Amino acid sequence: MRHEIIKRVILDLQQMIKNAEIIDRDYHFEERANYILVGVRRSGKSTMLYKKARDLISSGVDWNQICYVNFEDDRLMEFTNRDFDDIIESAHEFTDKKIYYFFDEIQNIDGWERFARRLADHKEQVYITGSNAKMLSREMEERLGGRYISMMIMPFSFSEALDYRHIPHDADALLTTSQAGQIRGAADEYLHHGGLPETLDYKIKRDYIQSVYDKVLLGDIVSRNRLKNPDAMRLLMKKTAETVMHEVSFNKLAGAVKSTGLRFSTDAAIVYAGYAEDAYLIFRLTNYVAKFSEKESIPRFYFIDNGFLSLFLIDKNSAFLENAVADRLLRLYGKKFYYFKSRATGIDIDFFIPEENLAVQVAYSLDENSYDREIESLIKFSESADGDMKYLVVTYEDERKIETNGITIDVMPLYKFLLSRSL
Repeated sequence: MRHEIIKRVILDLQQMIKNAEIIDRDYHFEERANYILVGVRRSGKSTMLYKKARDLISSGVDWNQICYVNFEDDRLMEFTNRDFDDIIESAHEFTDKKIYYFFDEIQNIDGWERFARRLADHKEQVYITGSNAKMLSREMEERLGGRYISMMIMPFSFSEALDYRHIPHDADALLTTSQAGQIRGAADEYLHHGGLPETLDYKIKRDYIQSVYDKVLLGDIVSRNRLKNPDAMRLLMKKTAETVMHEVSFNKLAGAVKSTGLRFSTDAAIVYAGYAEDAYLIFRLTNYVAKFSEKESIPRFYFIDNGFLSLFLIDKNSAFLENAVADRLLRLYGKKFYYFKSRATGIDIDFFIPEENLAVQVAYSLDENSYDREIESLIKFSESADGDMKYLVVTYEDERKIETNGITIDVMPLYKFLLSRSL
C-alpha cells in the first residue's frame, strides 16, 4: 500500500486526537503493558486510546511517535495483512525515535494477530481495539501468547456520564438539594437512554442509538458472520429484549421467531444469540443452583446498555431498572454473578454475587404489591445461606433499612446504587 496514504491517515488521526474532548474513565493501564480493548461499538474504546496517546505526549513523547491507524477508514479499504509492514515503514519516515502503535478495529484485517504478536515480540508498545468478543477468547489468547492484556470497555457508567456533563456527584453534592436533584434527573435519563458516550450530545437520542444498533446488527453480526437470515436476527433481538427480567429457553426464543412465519430452529437461536454476545450487544446470566444442562439452555439475557433496550420496550420501567442493575454488576464483578432460582424452595433472587455474599433484588418500588414478594425471597434465601450475607433491594427512589427475621435489608435508590464503588 502507498506510504503516502498511510501517512495521511496517521496525521489525520493525530489531529483528531488533539481536538478530542476526553474525560477520565474508570479504567487503569499498566505503564509498559500492551492492551487489547474490546466492547460494543461507540462505547468509548477509541477515545480511551486518544487519552493514552495524549498522556504519552504529556510525558514528553513527540506527536511523530504516535502511530494511530483506524482500520475502518475508507482509505484503507484495500488493506490486507501483507500491508502491515507498510505501517511500520511509514511511521519510521516521521521519526527515528520509539513508535507507539494504536490500532483501531484491527479485527477487520484477517491475520492481524500474527502482526500484533510480532510487534510485541520486538518489544514495541501496542494498543488495539476491536468490537468482537472472539478477540478475548481462549484461542486468541493462545495465539498472542500472553503478550497482551485484555480489557472490556463498556459504555459510560453513570458516574462517567455525570463527569461528562460536569455534574458534581461527591458526598457533598448528594446532600445539596439542587445538585441532588440534578443527579436524580440524570439517573432517570440514564435509565431510559443508557450511557453510549455520544448519546449525551444528542437531543433526539433514539435516532443516534438506532444508528449504532443498526451498525452493530448489520455490520458486526449479520455481515461479519454472513448470516443468510437477517430478519430472523432482528426478530431474535426484539424477542430477547422482551424477556429481560425473566429466564428463557432457546427453544422458546426460536418458537417466538417462528411464530412470525420465518424458518428458524432452536440451534439457530443458540448460534445467533452467540453472535449477539460476541458483538457485546447482550450478555447472559445463568442460574446458580441449576443443573449444568439447564444453566446453558435457560439463561437470562440483558443488554449491554439501556439505550439499546429502549429501542424495543416502551413503558417497561421495571425492565429498564433491572437491566441497569445488571450492567452495573457486570462492571463491578465481571461475569462472576448469577441469578438464583429454586423451584423446590420457591426462592427467586434477581442477582447473587457469591464472592461478596450478596443477594440483590430489584423492584421499581416497594409498594404493597411487591413488598411481600421481594422480601419473602430474601428471607427464604437467608434461612439456607452459609456465612454472613448482605441483602440489598434496588428501587427507583425508595431508601430505607428493613429489619426482619434476623436480617438487615438495605433498600437503595437507583442513583446511589449506580454511584457505588462497591456493595
